[in-house]
Amino acid sequence: MTGGCACGAVRFRLESAPYDAGWCHCRICQRVSGAPALAFATVPLVDWTVTAGEDAIGRIALTAFGTRQFCTRCRSPLTMHVDHQPGEIDVVIAALDAPSAVAPGFHIFTGEAIAWDEIDDGLPRFAGFRPDTRGLKDKP
Repeated sequence: MTGGCACGAVRFRLESAPYDAGWCHCRICQRVSGAPALAFATVPLVDWTVTAGEDAIGRIALTAFGTRQFCTRCRSPLTMHVDHQPGEIDVVIAALDAPSAVAPGFHIFTGEAIAWDEIDDGLPRFAGFRPDTRGLKDKP
């Protein structure tokens, strides 16, 4: 699969199929996406390859447990890399060229969901991280 930012400066390729796709309703995902939630999917870190625009990728730590990557030109969110999953990276599904190919299977941080954002798709919901999140120890 391939993807990139809104302005086209950054392009990437996934060398394996994404898994563990979900919606995040945390306030940071809301703010960086400008939407009520951000959909993401995971791939092994070695399977996320930048094919163009490495110099246009910015990194920022907005939490105590990970960093995000974005395009420095258009500010499109691209990835999240959390400390408790060092060998994996979460890719923003909307940044994929074919986002319909990856469907979310759960919701996390619904405790921070915007009140009018009715979650009625029948998928499992968790107030914070899922209890079975890989690598999760004592994270909120």
